[in-house]
Amino acid sequence: MEKPSFGNKPFGKTLNVIAIIICIVLIPIIIANVTIIVRSFLFPDDVPGFLGYKPFIVLSDSMRPGISSGNLVLVKEVDPEQLKQGDIIAFREGRSVVTHRIVDVTEENGVKKYTTRGDNNNADDPIAVKAEMIEGVYLLDIPYLGTAALFLQTPAGMLVFIALPLILFIIYDILRRRRLDHKKQELTYELEKKLEQMQQQISLTEKKDND
Repeated sequence: MEKPSFGNKPFGKTLNVIAIIICIVLIPIIIANVTIIVRSFLFPDDVPGFLGYKPFIVLSDSMRPGISSGNLVLVKEVDPEQLKQGDIIAFREGRSVVTHRIVDVTEENGVKKYTTRGDNNNADDPIAVKAEMIEGVYLLDIPYLGTAALFLQTPAGMLVFIALPLILFIIYDILRRRRLDHKKQELTYELEKKLEQMQQQISLTEKKDND
């Protein structure tokens, strides 16, 4: 009996590893997003964050070449007293959030004020930043992720955001089912092979007895 081919086992293992990695990456992101959404409803006047970290989408090139438009900036909440000249901070300016560098720190009547400027600008920002305006200090930025986040807020982006994971799940489920079917076929083949060997042994035994 010729043993049939049942697919590539290393490929199946690789698929399982990829699925586990995707789950490990997606679960914290989902938790963080849910937390941010809930906080945005509970505290509509505050910028939502997660464990003291806040993401912002850069909409201008005022901080080029270091930070470009379309990048996603991550800042961490900080005690304003710890801020110094040269730090990059995110602060509220009206209904917008600006990410600029501190170029000077002054104190008036015991109240500190921070003069800021975009690295790509020729003049300081017109309004001095006060402690209550500060959202956090810059940690890092991820190129193009802000553009992707803005796209996901569009109808087409929402469709991709919902449809793509669904398609990936369907593909994974189909491949998983195929692997299970292959295992069942392998087990059936092994049982048939053992049964054939037993029948051959019985036939040999009966032949010897007849002789």
